[in-house]
Amino acid sequence: MRLVFAGTPEIALPALRELIDSPRHEVVAVVTRPDAKSGRGHKVHPSPVAELADERGIEILRPAKAGDPQFLERLRELAPDICPVVAYGNLLPQSALDVPRLGWLNLHFSLLPAWRGAAPVQHAILHGDEITGAATFQIVRELDAGPVFGVVTEPIRPDDTSGTLLERLSFSGAGLLAATLDGIEDGELTALAQPLDGVSLAPKINVEDARVDWSAPAMRVDRLIRACTPNPGPWTTFRDQRVKLGPVRLAPDSPNLAPGEIAVSKNTVLIGTATHAVSLGEVQPQGKRLMSAGEWARGVRLTTEDRLV
Repeated sequence: MRLVFAGTPEIALPALRELIDSPRHEVVAVVTRPDAKSGRGHKVHPSPVAELADERGIEILRPAKAGDPQFLERLRELAPDICPVVAYGNLLPQSALDVPRLGWLNLHFSLLPAWRGAAPVQHAILHGDEITGAATFQIVRELDAGPVFGVVTEPIRPDDTSGTLLERLSFSGAGLLAATLDGIEDGELTALAQPLDGVSLAPKINVEDARVDWSAPAMRVDRLIRACTPNPGPWTTFRDQRVKLGPVRLAPDSPNLAPGEIAVSKNTVLIGTATHAVSLGEVQPQGKRLMSAGEWARGVRLTTEDRLV
């Protein structure tokens, strides 16, 4: 089938590579977000999907909005049979949805109808789910509500961050997406409507949401930090300055500490929560490099009055 692939970040690359290398399908173009500033110096860079498409000699479409008339005209000229989507990041109006013969097929990183929205993996970790996965579904106007073609499952490990979990799902999901397209072409797959029960929403987690509340239970602190690693990045404040945090380790046998209280031993830096303490891993003070918690504690010369807030 003729495909126009829509995606933007690095997690879309396994699926795009799988489809480019497929002997059954032809990726005639990619649709991605416009080039954006990133990295040190805030230089303008193309998206990871655009970089891969450029390497493979595939046409790149970068509409500011998916309803732009020039984009829609070019999409019609390309005449795709179907448009697979992985983390594109732009709303698709009905005028765009109507162009491909077989519609738009989304790879979403949750077991729908659970965690519809922009941050399904983060919310699965934050809420303590033990199993997640990926689903392929037909895109409709309602958010992530279209009928589902197929799913794969993935256990959430106790030390998973959203980054490590999403990386695994990007590869298993790539295989699912390719198999779904093959099944649609062969006429062997029928999409099933999502059940009305079990719907949950996963809105984007912003920087303020990623601030650690030390008055929460230790398990909640652990989940928040893992869910927000690497993006948007968990953080706290120390002496009125922001400190970024890496994943922590639960320390249920540690001495009782008040929320935010700091206790340092030879090998650990413990922080109090509403239940038991957690052991800090890596920290990054404002304007400084990433370092171990022990190195940070030695450098700041802690007093008994210091707290993480």
